[in-house]
Amino acid sequence: MPIEELNQLLEPGYMPVETGYYRVPNGDMHVRVLIRMPRCKGKMVDWWFGYIRDTETYQMWHPAHRFFKWDEKWSPGHYIGATHTIEEQVGTELFKVRIKFYDPSEVFDVSRFKAARVGAAVCGDAIDDQGIPHGHLIHTVRDTDYGCEMRNRFWLLHHPPHYPDDKVGMGVLTHNLEEMGNLADFLPDLYARENPGSKS
Repeated sequence: MPIEELNQLLEPGYMPVETGYYRVPNGDMHVRVLIRMPRCKGKMVDWWFGYIRDTETYQMWHPAHRFFKWDEKWSPGHYIGATHTIEEQVGTELFKVRIKFYDPSEVFDVSRFKAARVGAAVCGDAIDDQGIPHGHLIHTVRDTDYGCEMRNRFWLLHHPPHYPDDKVGMGVLTHNLEEMGNLADFLPDLYARENPGSKS
């Protein structure tokens, strides 16, 4: 799926492939992951991304997370426009990356979110020290009767002579299943504890 066609995620139902990875003709690798999250809602996922503040909270998400730091544009509860630097173990490799978050209105028709029951869309670019993109990520969260479901899309960009191989694609897929599965387990209780009186 080209990033320009993301509004397809606002249509009812599912795409033929919701979990898997594949290479496109230009050499990029696309990864898709579907996670069902009972008792969670999209607003909780959006809150989580603004809640993470340091390596300790980042490691709540997954034990393979090694390091986390926001830049000066972050403030508690507000992550759009900010960039975090992370280190995490994905398979046998240690990934070091900066992710810059941007407003979902840059790639989605957000006027359709309510009808599509989209409670959150987390959008970011993986960049190097010069700000050059090496990947994109989109976490689209659709509220359901049982909670919500997260439909994730990753674009792993190639930079000749380096191409993301199947090992990298499977590593990203597996790591994302694990970390978002962990999030689904602890997020409802964490959100209730940190937001007393809030309705889920």
